[in-house]
Amino acid sequence: PQPQPIAVARLQGELLDARTAMVAYHLGRDHSYVWVIDRQSIAVERLAPMGAIDAVARRYHEALSRELEGLSAAEREKALAASAEAGRQLAALVWKPIESRLNGRRLLIVADRALHYVPFAALPTAAGTPVLAAHEVVYLPSASVLATLRAGSKRVTLDASIAVFADPVFSKTDPRLAAISDSAAMPQSGAADDGVYGRLRFSRREAEAIGERAPGAFQALDFAASKSAVVSRDLRKYSVLHFATHGSLNTEHPELSGLVLSLFDKSGKPIDGFLRLHEIYNLDLHADLVVLSACRTALGREVHGEGLIGLTRGFMYAGASRVVSSVWNVDDRASALLMSRFYDAMRARQLAPAAALRDAQLSLMNDPRWSNPHYWAAFGLQGEWK
Repeated sequence: PQPQPIAVARLQGELLDARTAMVAYHLGRDHSYVWVIDRQSIAVERLAPMGAIDAVARRYHEALSRELEGLSAAEREKALAASAEAGRQLAALVWKPIESRLNGRRLLIVADRALHYVPFAALPTAAGTPVLAAHEVVYLPSASVLATLRAGSKRVTLDASIAVFADPVFSKTDPRLAAISDSAAMPQSGAADDGVYGRLRFSRREAEAIGERAPGAFQALDFAASKSAVVSRDLRKYSVLHFATHGSLNTEHPELSGLVLSLFDKSGKPIDGFLRLHEIYNLDLHADLVVLSACRTALGREVHGEGLIGLTRGFMYAGASRVVSSVWNVDDRASALLMSRFYDAMRARQLAPAAALRDAQLSLMNDPRWSNPHYWAAFGLQGEWK
């Protein structure tokens, strides 16, 4: 159903708990505004014009998303300094005016324009630590969406009702096709980005980790991680869907965005592996959680009054209560580690997905090898936090 506008009284009285505050941004040409709504109060702050905030937000996103592996020590230091400076500038514009009102609460962020690209969890606080250190961060398209999601959501449980699609076959040079003598060319229709998708070896480790934590889970790996396996299966029986693959983003034509699944079958024949946005909208899900462990799956095209039109919106429209997705090209190894700890936190500690994601991100943030936000901050949870 189409979400209906929600009265603030209902938001405060029914949907927010004592530990949660909604932070809603509106960026305007002359002035921008942010509202902070909790169960007891409503506050509004005037912010800088849209142009100033958009420019810094995009610079921060670009700096954080820059690949760090393979850089020289000097290049790495320069990249880290650029992202830190952009973070400080953006925090001064959109975070510090409201920081004192939040007092460690869970944050429900309703972003606007380029703020959709921002991992609020990584922004520096007045103490110099990331927002994540003091807050659980959740994202929502709007306040009204929360009411719709709340009506149909259940607590996530890790059992056999999990379906995992991981480690697809993308290239005719893949070793899994080595035995095939007459390999066909890569399919041309639907190719996105540079048209070549490298194998995500650590996505298999993700799948194995989930299988260890949820024995009996359905797993589609290698050639079986195909588009046909997704669209032909009755997905309504799965409470958790996990996709560990490449994402394909097209901001000009969002209907062409999608997930990239196996592009070859076992015989080496090219097959359509692009699960497009319009096909995602047409899926019939009863999923309490969808995890898109792929690149830039939280992004899309900004439509005035609608927010971002992209994969996250598609899965929520199809029936998902919660979607974990990313705002830049994620590191394969770091993502596998993050996802393993995410599922650990849900399984062993019985944490809700939003709290489990924060727990996993904190563990990477406190590990010197992965402490830079580039490795842990790309993923965010959108939807119901419980």
